[in-house]
Amino acid sequence: MPITSSAKKALRSSDKKRVYNLRTRAAFDAPLKKFRKLVTAKAKNEASVLVPVIYQALDKAVKRNYIKKNTASRTKSRVSAALNKIA
Repeated sequence: MPITSSAKKALRSSDKKRVYNLRTRAAFDAPLKKFRKLVTAKAKNEASVLVPVIYQALDKAVKRNYIKKNTASRTKSRVSAALNKIA
């Protein structure tokens, strides 16, 4: 447990940041998992509906400095490649 007042404040702020980061991660992880399941099931129509949701969540994560820009573009590229591979 923190002893000094600054350490207590740091603990409080890190707890808040943790919740915020978990929410941000869930925003693009959940649709991505769903997308991958649909791709393995070869359900192209349902998977294509999720693509804009994934793109938007990744862009927001980049904007909030949760992930880097190249990570987001790599993920987007892999999503579109997986969708094209179904056809």
